[in-house]
Amino acid sequence: MTDTPEYDVIIVGAGFAGVHQLINFRKLGLTAKILEAGGDFAGTWYWNRYPGARVDSEMPIYQFSDPELWKDWTFTELYPGWKEIQEYFHYVDKKLDVKRDVFFNSRVASAHWNDSVNRWTVTTEDGRVFRGQFLSLCTGIGSKYYVPEFKGLETFRGEVHHSSRWPEEYDFAGKKAGIIGTGATGVQIIQEIAPIVEQLTVFQRTPNMTLPMRQREISSEEQEKMKELYPIFYGRRYQTFAGFPYDLIQKPVADTTPEERALAFEDQWEKGGFRFWFGSYVELYTNPEFNDEVYAFWRKKVRERISDPKLQEILAPMQPPHPFGVRRPSLEQRYYEVYSQPNVTLVDINKAAIEKITPNGLRTGDGVEHQLDVLILATGFDMVTGGITSIDIRGQDGVPIKEKWSNGVQSYLGLASATYPNMFWIYGPQSPSSFTNGPSSIEYTSEWIISCIKHMRDNGFASIVPTEEAQNAYSAHVDELGAAGLWLGAKTSWYMGTNIKGKKTQMLQFPTGIPAYAKLCNESAAKGFDGFTLKSA
Repeated sequence: MTDTPEYDVIIVGAGFAGVHQLINFRKLGLTAKILEAGGDFAGTWYWNRYPGARVDSEMPIYQFSDPELWKDWTFTELYPGWKEIQEYFHYVDKKLDVKRDVFFNSRVASAHWNDSVNRWTVTTEDGRVFRGQFLSLCTGIGSKYYVPEFKGLETFRGEVHHSSRWPEEYDFAGKKAGIIGTGATGVQIIQEIAPIVEQLTVFQRTPNMTLPMRQREISSEEQEKMKELYPIFYGRRYQTFAGFPYDLIQKPVADTTPEERALAFEDQWEKGGFRFWFGSYVELYTNPEFNDEVYAFWRKKVRERISDPKLQEILAPMQPPHPFGVRRPSLEQRYYEVYSQPNVTLVDINKAAIEKITPNGLRTGDGVEHQLDVLILATGFDMVTGGITSIDIRGQDGVPIKEKWSNGVQSYLGLASATYPNMFWIYGPQSPSSFTNGPSSIEYTSEWIISCIKHMRDNGFASIVPTEEAQNAYSAHVDELGAAGLWLGAKTSWYMGTNIKGKKTQMLQFPTGIPAYAKLCNESAAKGFDGFTLKSA
């Protein structure tokens, strides 16, 4: 074991969380290395390079808050695309030489804890071995892509591409394309390739309650003026539900008038982005009658853009398929106009289910065989937990975390798990994750973990692990928060794990916002990291 490289911290993943951890562990004088499965930085924006892929948070909130990493950087669009996010990471690397502490093309296969020496042994798929006192899992919520079991998929003679494994170069011109899935990825791909392909067939199960993005170019001059407010934007993040500069309206709906609500809806809609979701009245998530009112407004706005009554009912049905906002809305630019094109066909697979993939295309239950040259699988991910459970992680009792979580996730504070000492994760199970702007949630959790490790170093502690009692109480709290909302109204939702066969139905994320989450974490830290067991060196 003498030739095994050893570090204070081993970080898994080189996206926002992993890079933030590395930068700040360096400032503490700790040795840290990132193991990254991909060939470059950017995390989800390395893997998700499909046509139209872009963030759903406005700049400047979707970047690091450190002035050194924004004062001389400018984006070109309000909602940056994947190429520009990659360029931003290269800018950060040029500033801080992040790359010298990163092993790319290094997918982690296992991580095993040795309680006698307080160390993790981490092994990559190609057989390299590393040791570290701390293990930081920065695998995100969407790193394990998912392909459902489609009968006959292996017989298809055309090309098949999952959105998260997109080829570097692909020309859709003259192609007959089919796409399964109308989540965020599907929406972005559909509106991007519809003008290019010869024929596009969209297979939809659940209509996406999309919101207007209001995308636009943004000049460097405008950003320079905005930079005076950047510190305020970043400080405001931890004060709002979702880590945006705007917040949910706390005023009880019963204390408002219909006119007041109508004007609020119009304002949120026109400003665009997630304001109609994360800037609405807080009762959106708990009050069925008010939720119906919100849906009715959304339905009216969408139907105004669709002339065909049949398409209106498929894309924005009179009866909501689930409460508004209990599945993550997607942002769109011209999504509904696509369906008026003569080369685009929308198939409602609730009425004509996918029967099988054939050598020449896809057959639906109504007997129609759709001829295809390329099949796009926008079928999502084993969300929230898949990036962690795909690694063979074993703690004090030697039980793999995948086995531990087979009957449901349990954590303490959505960042650590009992029997897995010195292991933390960021933007993962039972954290606020996708209920927030990514970097906002990531930076808060990362800073908390860094402060915890500094506390341990300053006070001579070798390991820290949540107690079973604290973990059970926190996990029960997350379950209670989930049960108090309308989340179960969606039959298939990755928020609840129901998009993956065999996965337990439960609220996988902390659903009541960053301030409520931070209060719990800060209270633990203020009490000497209450809920954890600390062991002296």
